[in-house]
Amino acid sequence: MISQELNDTLTRIGPGTDAGAVHRLYWQPAALSDELMTARPVVPVTLLGERLVLFRNEDGALGLIGRHCPHRGADLCYGRLEDNGLRCPFHGWHFDRTGQCLEQPGEPEGSRMHEQIRSVSYPVVERNGIVWAYMGPGDPPPFPNFDCFRAPDTHVFAFKGLWECNWLQAMEVGIDPAHASFLHRFLQDEDPADSYGKQFRDKAGNTEIPMTKLLRDYPRPDIMVDEAPHGMRLTALRRMEDGRTHVRITNHIFPHAICIPMSREMTITQWHVPIDDTHCYWYSMFTSFGAPVDKAKMRDQRLREHRLPDYAPLKNARNNYGYDPDEQRAATYTGMGLDINVHDQWAVESMGAIQDRTQEHLGKTDVGIIRYRRMLRDAIAKVKEGRLSELPMRNGVDPATISGPLSNDAIAPDGNWEEVNAASDASRRDACPWDARL
Repeated sequence: MISQELNDTLTRIGPGTDAGAVHRLYWQPAALSDELMTARPVVPVTLLGERLVLFRNEDGALGLIGRHCPHRGADLCYGRLEDNGLRCPFHGWHFDRTGQCLEQPGEPEGSRMHEQIRSVSYPVVERNGIVWAYMGPGDPPPFPNFDCFRAPDTHVFAFKGLWECNWLQAMEVGIDPAHASFLHRFLQDEDPADSYGKQFRDKAGNTEIPMTKLLRDYPRPDIMVDEAPHGMRLTALRRMEDGRTHVRITNHIFPHAICIPMSREMTITQWHVPIDDTHCYWYSMFTSFGAPVDKAKMRDQRLREHRLPDYAPLKNARNNYGYDPDEQRAATYTGMGLDINVHDQWAVESMGAIQDRTQEHLGKTDVGIIRYRRMLRDAIAKVKEGRLSELPMRNGVDPATISGPLSNDAIAPDGNWEEVNAASDASRRDACPWDARL
């Protein structure tokens, strides 16, 4: 249990909040590149409690500025995309991608008032299918050299989904290795050969055992958490009766991302991005160490489960997440279908818009969650004291030198799981068509 005051401190992210100040010191996913691939590339963005508008001008450059015109507050998402900027339809005020007002056509001839008018704006860059924004003070930090950024565009697929809950409970499900044996339990195993684009459908390590069976048969992992340059590394060991050990390495990337193995070929790097206090988007980058990603197939798989333009899941609280008691008896642990995103969505949304942590009781398998909350509290204190250089990925390490992170499933024939896991990951990276070496 924690106090209500501490729960508010950790969860609320709007301007002027403690956790929001920490988030603003890191690059945030703002939109998918796909969202701008229209005849009129203008997209509403709500990020860290701020209403913004993202657009691409005639020169191809991106701008992220305040959504409401500084004149009388009209919505610039309906602005005229012209003259290399956005023009407010209300009175014709024109803004460039830096937020500077360039023209006020209704003001008296010769007026220079526009020179003093500037909307809020933030730096944006595009990386492998996602537009990223930096909303903090000073210059943006370099991007880390993660696999999802190093890989060529052909080997990365990006997607997102809306969850109607606070960002923290969304992120914490990703640093909980024990839940996969229950929440994502399948009572019948699919053919791993039909696993492309689906999580927990591949074979476990270098065996013929379906991952779903291994998770079902061994529900009590030994979990270890170690601090790492990017945040935390989580190791879950499942001891098998024949003396072998299944080792699964996942990662937390500060402040609100995870990196997990999806299959032998792919990893998922996923950010849990606060929209406001009670909504968030997950942004996933699927990175392939083998063949180029079949983006059309993966996009089609996910669009069967989500609507556009807001990427909201079709299964949600309003239709009971598709819950079927007959399915729960015979096929899945949840009765909510085979898409594990729906399972996670139900778990985190059913806690309430902001989980009441004054009533929770954490166990030993929650070690990752406990360690992360301490890390976030420490970061909040350092930001308040102005010790920004001591934050994760800023503490004397150039973010551009942080690679990986290593995320892998392997089966060790004996107790030497560290060596087996390292060798398993190295063989995958050595055979990679792009330079994935750590």
